[in-house]
Amino acid sequence: MLNSVQFSKNPNLYIFLPLFYTLWEDFSLSKFDVETMRKLVNSQSWLEREEVELLEQYLNPNQKPSAQELKNWRNQIQFIKPKNLKNLTALGLELVKAHRNRHELQISEKDKEAFKTAEKELGLIFNESAYRFENTHSTVTSEQESKSSFDPKLMQEILDGSKIELIQKVKDTLTKPEFAYHQHEKIADQRGQVLEWCKLLAKEGYGSWAFPREYGGREDMEGYFTIMETLSYHDLSMVIKFGVQFGLWGMSIYFLGTEKHHQKYLKEIGSLELPGCFAMTETNHGSNVRGLETTATYNHKDKTFTIHTPHQDARKEYIGNAALHGQKATVFAKLIIDGEDYGVNTFVVPLRNKSGELHPGVEIEDCGHKMGLNGVDNGLIAFNKVVIPKEDMLDRFASVDDEGRFKSSISSDNKRFFTMLGTLVGGRIGVPRSGLSAAKSGLTIAIRYANQRKQFGPEGGGEVPILNYRMHQRRLMPLVAKSYAMHFALKYLTNRFLTKSEEEGQEIEALAAGMKAYGTWFTTETLQECREACGGKGYLSENRIDALKSDTDVYTTFEGDNTVLMQLVAKSRLTEFKQEMGDMNFTTIFNYLSKQAKTSITEKNPITVRSTDEKHLLDFEFHLNAFKYRERAIVASAGQRIKRLVDEGMDSFDAVNVAQHHLINVGRSYIERKVLERFQLAVETTQNKACREALQQLCQLYALHTIEQNKGWYLEQGYMEGVKTKAIRKMVNQLCWESRQDAIGFTDAFGIPDKLLAAPIAFN
Repeated sequence: MLNSVQFSKNPNLYIFLPLFYTLWEDFSLSKFDVETMRKLVNSQSWLEREEVELLEQYLNPNQKPSAQELKNWRNQIQFIKPKNLKNLTALGLELVKAHRNRHELQISEKDKEAFKTAEKELGLIFNESAYRFENTHSTVTSEQESKSSFDPKLMQEILDGSKIELIQKVKDTLTKPEFAYHQHEKIADQRGQVLEWCKLLAKEGYGSWAFPREYGGREDMEGYFTIMETLSYHDLSMVIKFGVQFGLWGMSIYFLGTEKHHQKYLKEIGSLELPGCFAMTETNHGSNVRGLETTATYNHKDKTFTIHTPHQDARKEYIGNAALHGQKATVFAKLIIDGEDYGVNTFVVPLRNKSGELHPGVEIEDCGHKMGLNGVDNGLIAFNKVVIPKEDMLDRFASVDDEGRFKSSISSDNKRFFTMLGTLVGGRIGVPRSGLSAAKSGLTIAIRYANQRKQFGPEGGGEVPILNYRMHQRRLMPLVAKSYAMHFALKYLTNRFLTKSEEEGQEIEALAAGMKAYGTWFTTETLQECREACGGKGYLSENRIDALKSDTDVYTTFEGDNTVLMQLVAKSRLTEFKQEMGDMNFTTIFNYLSKQAKTSITEKNPITVRSTDEKHLLDFEFHLNAFKYRERAIVASAGQRIKRLVDEGMDSFDAVNVAQHHLINVGRSYIERKVLERFQLAVETTQNKACREALQQLCQLYALHTIEQNKGWYLEQGYMEGVKTKAIRKMVNQLCWESRQDAIGFTDAFGIPDKLLAAPIAFN
């Protein structure tokens, strides 16, 4: 250590010890450090020449103190138990005081100021250097903790609503020993397990829940959606197989068939005695259902249909239940009568018998291993002139009469086609609700882990939970806010779907398409962030985020590719929900836009454009107006662009193609506005004060974070100025900080049983 004899002669030398230790702690002295310290040493009037030489020895970068010397220096400093010292100079003076006799030389105020100046020049400020020597040190960051401002059980009641008893019933079922998770080395074992789980669920009556009572059901479609959502806290392969069997296969019979089909099939579908498929998608025609090439040719002589796959790329692809278990399928095919094409219709076609033997003319190929959902037996199906009876055409909207003539109560081909598909829009509600449950599981795991996982901390203090770090809050709390926003929005969508009138049909379809895209993009984003936020632990399969992530990845293309669906939403917005379904009518669009253009470019209040007042930034009305303005302006801009291209001679198809990215923004801005409206309404109608205030804070975070993500657009439009977007960024930071204390409460309110979470990092 520094020469103890010299120090005993002049204890004032101890004032240098904290500075020397701090500079040498990282074993690297820069040229500037050396020059600054030499200047300090030579400024001290009380130092003898030999003392100056002694101190300068420790300013030689080539003569580093040993590890033992550094340890001894630190021990000497800590021996005096420093506490609440403002800087290293004060710490050095305490050392001097501890070693100095009463009559020894005092250090002048001028010399003390030289030490403080050197500290600042060396960058050793804000108390940090002194803190490292304290035994304990607390900061605002380290003191932050979970202390819920509301009762999570009351919040759960708000979220579960009228279906709280059904939700609990499903959770009770899933926590039985029969539903314990298993790690399967072979896909065959995983598929077998998933089938057994679905049979148990059918036995509980969950599969037939939406069917009429005479066929074993409860006539409760809302309950069916709730069951699917709750099941999604468990294995997602089970959820998708359940959805294929009872949702797609069962509901296609229910919605597209008539009484004879209900009597023939629904009971056996609901009990899973008759496993089936929903065969719409073809290799060549994914989202373009009208382009399907499978044919159903009517044979008037024997009153049958011949189902045929004309070539390899017209095979039904990615069909759930097809590879192993499906015995029949709802097949979408073009109806051909006397050589005339009557468009896409639906037919019940046999695939295999109860023993598993393929029906003559049916060829099935296993899709094999996938990124996820390997418990679902997806397959490709080809039909080689498979003959079915006339009564197996699902004839709710179209049929072939006894004379062999095509009959339909809907004269328009377009309207008939979209009416048929509109009855199946429930899939676009079930998928985002399932995805939201997966996102909630991921957030619960990540939040719990972040609340107890400690890493780093202030000098002189203990390690801090990573959820206390601003950036970690920034990563997770806006996602918690958005999960609540999506919850209320999807409940609204479900209610609109179940109570819709015929006139509202296209609006609901567009809303469902947009919510499905927005919601499943959110699921993918959330689970990726949760995985990263949990570090290496999130990468371990035992903590389930990997399965949640890989199993939901396909949700962005289930029930339609998200990008395509957002364009559907945009077209619906541009035509202002035409009464007659069909292709875009540009005359309708232009008439609409001429009205929109007058209102979308509204006068901007110069005070509001710059306002950074906290009350204004947190105001619901400001949030909703900002969302509405963006939606209105983007719609007008997109339509005007398409009109300009068409006026310049471009084909309308090409014009839409050129403006596709614009159309995606139209769809997204519309959905974001709808989501915010539902969240704000949920806040305003919540009776419990503590829950309402907590929800209000989350709603403010969702709104401001969304505005922040689109700040470039708002700045371009002149709707906000830089001073305001900066203030919004700060407010988002503050809301993340404030809502952190309720993070555990917000995720506990999801009510996910520990057995279903099953992630060790959520409980340590």
